Amino acid sequence: MAELVYRPVVGLARTLFKVWDLKIDCQGSENIPRSGGAVLVSNHISYLDFVFNGLAALPQKRLVRFMAKESVFRHRISGPLMRGMRHIPVDRKQGEAAYQHALDSLRSGEIVGVFPEATISQSFTLKSFKSGAARMAQEAGVPLIPMAVWGTQRLWTKGHPRNFRRSHLPVTIRVGEAVEAPRDQYAGAITRRLRERVQDLLDVAQRAYPGRPRGADDSWWLPAHLGGSAPTPEQVREAEAR
Repeated sequence: MAELVYRPVVGLARTLFKVWDLKIDCQGSENIPRSGGAVLVSNHISYLDFVFNGLAALPQKRLVRFMAKESVFRHRISGPLMRGMRHIPVDRKQGEAAYQHALDSLRSGEIVGVFPEATISQSFTLKSFKSGAARMAQEAGVPLIPMAVWGTQRLWTKGHPRNFRRSHLPVTIRVGEAVEAPRDQYAGAITRRLRERVQDLLDVAQRAYPGRPRGADDSWWLPAHLGGSAPTPEQVREAEAR
């Protein structure tokens, strides 16, 4: 099927990156297969993560179909774009339909993008992973491709205003080697191994990241364990429980 929407949107995104003068450092794209199905798995710290996940696949000439909450597909602006790019809507009340849609895409040779944390991490640390990505990879007989993004939270994340100014912000992307998902292994064990890989990549991305807070008021995007003022995972859980 002709990509009448996806490719122009990619072109627009690249133009915006230049306008914003983002300093994008992407390594490991060669780990994304040039053909065949795969599940691309990433950490989730920004509303724009899927854009940068997709960017990492372009050197391999691949377009990623992301699983996203169904409400995004009902929005008057994002909805037509999401449908035109053949992304996969997820209605949490009817999750089986989205799961089957993703399986069909994988079996037809597509790359499906998944955020196994399910929601944005407000602590900017890695949350627990749901096992859906591993189960899809097992059932479709495709590999899992781990990756990590860092710096995207400074552009647009939960609880903070958008920053779409020409701010010269760095964004770091790291893609790792495939994690196999044999059918005879427990999905939970594969998920734990996958999370460890993503954590390793996130650590590497954070160490490579050239940006530093400009002062105490600018440390909100840095996790507490790295000296920033972002809430700890425990503080986030306490706030959500209120």
